[in-house]
Amino acid sequence: MDPIPLPSHIHYELLLQLLERQTIHAIGRKSPQQEQLHELISTLRKAFTQQKQLEESCERAHLAVDYRWSLNQRQQPGEQNLAAVEANLTAQRPAKE
Repeated sequence: MDPIPLPSHIHYELLLQLLERQTIHAIGRKSPQQEQLHELISTLRKAFTQQKQLEESCERAHLAVDYRWSLNQRQQPGEQNLAAVEANLTAQRPAKE
């Protein structure tokens, strides 16, 4: 069976960092957009958590995962190490809710 294609973790990390570091400062406090932004950040965190659960399920079922950087690019040899780096970065990132 071919590996299961999933988005690379860095996609979630980049979106979350952009929203938490830049967008939040551009939106005024106590604005309707701030609440929407917090909901968006929460939804992205939940999606990332659900993907990790899917990855764990695949691992238990001995299914390989292919982390994708784009729709048109399959992971090249040596990029498997990047997935390990991403997992390490994610583990070091403090959880916010």
